[in-house]
Amino acid sequence: MRDAATEPADPAERASLPVLLEAVLSVGSELELQTTLQHIVESAAELCTARYGALGVVDPERLRLTELYTAGLSAAERAAIPRLPDGRTGVIGALITDPRPLMLEDLSKDPRSAGFPPGHPPMRSFLGVPIRVHTEVFGNLYLAEKRGGGPFTDEDLALVRVLAAQAGIAIGNARLYETARRRERWIEGAAAVTTTLLAGRPAADALMCVAERARLLADAAAGVVLQPTPEGGMEIVAASTQGDTGDLIGTAIAPGSAVLEQLLGGEPVFIEDSATDPRMTTHVRERFGPSMMLPLQSGGQLIGTLALPRARGGRPYDAVDRLLASQFASQAALALVLADAQHDREQLAVYEDRDRIARDLHDLVVQRLFATEMMLESTKKRSAAAPSGDGDDVGDELGRAVDELDSTIQEVRTAIFALQQPPTDAPTTFRGRVLRETGGAAVLLGFQPSVHFAGAVDALLPEPVAGDLLSALRGALAAAHRRPEVTSIEVHVDATPTRVRLRVTDDGRTRTGTRGTTLRWQSAL
Repeated sequence: MRDAATEPADPAERASLPVLLEAVLSVGSELELQTTLQHIVESAAELCTARYGALGVVDPERLRLTELYTAGLSAAERAAIPRLPDGRTGVIGALITDPRPLMLEDLSKDPRSAGFPPGHPPMRSFLGVPIRVHTEVFGNLYLAEKRGGGPFTDEDLALVRVLAAQAGIAIGNARLYETARRRERWIEGAAAVTTTLLAGRPAADALMCVAERARLLADAAAGVVLQPTPEGGMEIVAASTQGDTGDLIGTAIAPGSAVLEQLLGGEPVFIEDSATDPRMTTHVRERFGPSMMLPLQSGGQLIGTLALPRARGGRPYDAVDRLLASQFASQAALALVLADAQHDREQLAVYEDRDRIARDLHDLVVQRLFATEMMLESTKKRSAAAPSGDGDDVGDELGRAVDELDSTIQEVRTAIFALQQPPTDAPTTFRGRVLRETGGAAVLLGFQPSVHFAGAVDALLPEPVAGDLLSALRGALAAAHRRPEVTSIEVHVDATPTRVRLRVTDDGRTRTGTRGTTLRWQSAL
């Protein structure tokens, strides 16, 4: 048997309890913050039989509304209102500055009322209750136009206060869930940027990667990277937008500006409206609204600045956005430094390889030239002492010496060309591609094939013929690797205006035991 004193005496109050319980369960059933907020305002309007409802999210720093969720307004009615209340004035503003429940019979008669903008539906009765998350005022719940034409009652106020208390718990849980998801996205984004930068991409691509990934994570209209200029300013060197970047690239911040001084000091800059902030001096500021400018620095070294502006009228960045973006900028700066260090190590390896080539030139080519010199010297002495009939033998020896010198000159030219290749870029000329193929084969063969070019091969060979020749060269090198006792390979490429010839000769043994094999390939130009 239940005590009658514990049951609501008012039938209307008893009837409203199931609606209240349903509303409480409804607002706690979602983890997505925006969905939760929309459920809260719809449940409050239904609970108190209000025609219109709104939930305004309060920015505690600027004491204004940053978001407004509505119930009872159709899409057309909401679009007809030129601007929604921002909480700076009127009764809504009063509830922000003095967060206590407020109930009015007629909005128009209250001295704090600022009227309605054009297109706004008429409203008389009003009920407002703050929503607190722990001790912080998250926002306010507004109800207007009690159905039936009467004012809101104390029972309505009590019901909305219970719903607001439950809403505070639901909002707190949803905020924790959303913050965790946002943090996870930013961490994944920073890891992806680090992986990409350490993959050895060029510097321009690395900066573009940072700008684009940050833009997507911050839901910004643009992501730009600025770097210091010799004059002491900062210039945009990489930009990512949804469409054309326009004139963003090359836009510079003049030396001595307040924003620049703060960035050079390693401090981030947070701007509420780029178009109206006096610290912003560039010509592109008029197209942007809220913005973050984060220094890219690692170990006290300022690499540049990451700027993330949103469109005019866009949602301001909150404290979580600022924290996560700052952490991303620090991680990106470290990745850029590590990528530069890795590039330097690769360059050092290239220089060491060039030193090896220089030693080979000294040990092999110079010795061959010296031997040829001795041969010519000996021939000269023999020619002077020989009878007149031995001139043919002398001529033959001189001819061999000249051929040897010509071969040596070709090897020197090939070595010099290899030294002139860009350290990290793939070769674009035909000579470079042939040298790249033989260089790759040297790893498997254990020695470097000798390469000789005759004619203007780079200018004469069209791409289809060059591709066929490279395929034939690869096949010949692979075949030579499979043959036993291969200790040397010579590659000759001879091009004329009408044809190109490829000859690959090695000293390996065939199946029949014959020493030395030769591949000949020819194509018309």
